[in-house]
Amino acid sequence: MACNISGVILAGGANTRFNGEIKSKLVIGGKPVINRIIDTIRDIFEEIIIVTNNPEVFSELSNCKITGDHFLKAGPLGGIHAGLKASWKEAVFVFAGDMPLLSNKLINKQIEIFSSGKYDILVPSVNENIEPLHSIYNSSVIKRLEEYLTENRNFAVRNFFRLMNVHYMVLEDSAETKNAFQNINQPSDVLVVNNILTLGNSLES
Repeated sequence: MACNISGVILAGGANTRFNGEIKSKLVIGGKPVINRIIDTIRDIFEEIIIVTNNPEVFSELSNCKITGDHFLKAGPLGGIHAGLKASWKEAVFVFAGDMPLLSNKLINKQIEIFSSGKYDILVPSVNENIEPLHSIYNSSVIKRLEEYLTENRNFAVRNFFRLMNVHYMVLEDSAETKNAFQNINQPSDVLVVNNILTLGNSLES
């Protein structure tokens, strides 16, 4: 178990493509996405934090700490900041709340690499595409992040990364990594994930 790292799930977002329905509450394969995420990471992190500005929607998740944004309308950076503020650990592992196929193996590998170096942020990269919402953030970045959110109106994650010591963990473009980083960005992605789950169940049986 990663005793010095909190798991943080960003469960916000406008969700305009789903008629306002919260993506992390979408039921896929008989289970809400956020429950799938928690089931994957519960044995890795002793503390799990959900960042949302609709806490009542997640009231049944009593084993998780629930917190809201301090910087509203600041996008993912605002959620990362909220997770850091809510954690007492040395770092947080931030996950998007719409990733239903997380890989336990990949998460543990990231933690191992982060723990072996001295990085502000560890970010996986596939074909130069980065995954800032599947990344580890040292608690030491919070002061600089607060300054950035206060002083800037461009809340692009990449812009903030340029100010920090970021280590990019390069991964091969495999089916395993594609599945782990699969987001539910639009309704058609629900079908994609259901197909992956169906195929996985058929291979296991």
